[in-house]
Amino acid sequence: MNNTKQNYWFLEANNNRSDIFIRNNEWIYAGNNKKDIEQIHLIAAGDQVAIKSVSPQISDLPFENKGYPVPVTQIKAIGTVIENPGDGKSLKVSWQRSTPEKKWYFYTSLKTIWPVNKDTNWQSEQLINFTFNDQPQDIDQFCQMPYWQERFNNTNYESDMNNQNQQKFNDAKRQTKDIARKPYLLNDLIEEGCFISKDKLESIQTKLKEKKNIILQGPPGTGKTWLAKRLASIIIGYRNSDNIKAIQFHPNTSYEDFIRGYRPSSDGKLELVDGPFLNIANQAKNDPDENYVIVIEEINRGNPAQIFGEMLTLLEASKRNPQEALELTYGNEKGFYIPDNLYVIGTMNIADRSLAMVDFALRRRFAFFDLEPNFGNEWLEYMKDKSGISETKLNEWQKRIEELNKIISADQALGPAFTIGHSYLTTSQRIENDNAADKWFTNIVETEIIPLLKEYWFDEPNQVEKAKKILLP
Repeated sequence: MNNTKQNYWFLEANNNRSDIFIRNNEWIYAGNNKKDIEQIHLIAAGDQVAIKSVSPQISDLPFENKGYPVPVTQIKAIGTVIENPGDGKSLKVSWQRSTPEKKWYFYTSLKTIWPVNKDTNWQSEQLINFTFNDQPQDIDQFCQMPYWQERFNNTNYESDMNNQNQQKFNDAKRQTKDIARKPYLLNDLIEEGCFISKDKLESIQTKLKEKKNIILQGPPGTGKTWLAKRLASIIIGYRNSDNIKAIQFHPNTSYEDFIRGYRPSSDGKLELVDGPFLNIANQAKNDPDENYVIVIEEINRGNPAQIFGEMLTLLEASKRNPQEALELTYGNEKGFYIPDNLYVIGTMNIADRSLAMVDFALRRRFAFFDLEPNFGNEWLEYMKDKSGISETKLNEWQKRIEELNKIISADQALGPAFTIGHSYLTTSQRIENDNAADKWFTNIVETEIIPLLKEYWFDEPNQVEKAKKILLP
């Protein structure tokens, strides 16, 4: 039975398997991924399909890429589905080999089964016309997209193509940078001074990869932002990556700030401007071989349900595909979806009384992890090693802060969410002697911890004095 609406599918296969499939008028799935099998069941007789393979390419490109890898899709054959036996594994296809193989640049997917809808965006429409209607790819249009334009620095595409000497210099510079780039792994995070157990860190990392969205919550000073940015680096694979964007919500943050909205232009008119989330989502779509992370600090300081809008639905890991695309509040796209190589890490201070309650819809889409003050052996060993402060002095501080945290935890108006985190008293700066260490500790207590306690006990000054005597007897 033919569909009234034409469907297009791009099916992965290497060279050897492609030859067999084309010769036998078939396509066979060798995996066991449940989602892939579900997608195969959706392919119907009459649908247009293509055999593709994807790989990054740096040289011999028909445009200037300045040493950056570009995803390239090779179209090996196109065809029409004759029959879907319904086994979730195979298709009968009338194939026509692409001779020579066609190469498509930029917009692609590593998925084994990739459905493409002509109405999703202009990139999809171009891909379909390129693959099935022999229309050329408008490479200039892709090169001028913000993400690629920033990478290639193509403010003037033609002049860049002619600047060969500068290009050779840039190539050598970037190749040197890539060689020097060191992978960033979980053990590197731990060595930097993370006092969370490796088992818990592995659990957080696994859940982030699976669910795509997590929130780190805890009292002030528990290293939420510190950990969020390093978890992002693990997902990317190395530190100091341009693939990580960090922003902070505040009470006035709106959908228009975060997703898309109208803003005054230089000529006094209103223009539609993409916010940071839409920008990084589009970067991730155009670079499917790399991961991207957006870190949202103080995610509940604004109104998350209002700020995310329709993105609340699209955030779900199971809905990160073109079939689940939704129309945005502003703009003319037929549909928008969040790519599955974009990860979201939020931080949340649960002690701030001014923060909004987190919407249940948001809670369903994020995995939550509690961070707690950790003044245990890991903290003590780190401080001994990095700062040189004596173990005697550290043990003394440890007892004082733990006594204060017990009082805060037992206070019915406060509780464990208001305890003092270890970040306040952690440093890698070398401190020469006990006298200098006492000055450092006293300064932290008087300028950072006591002001916080005054906010906690704003109507109980006696409690603040009691706490001060515990910390500075």
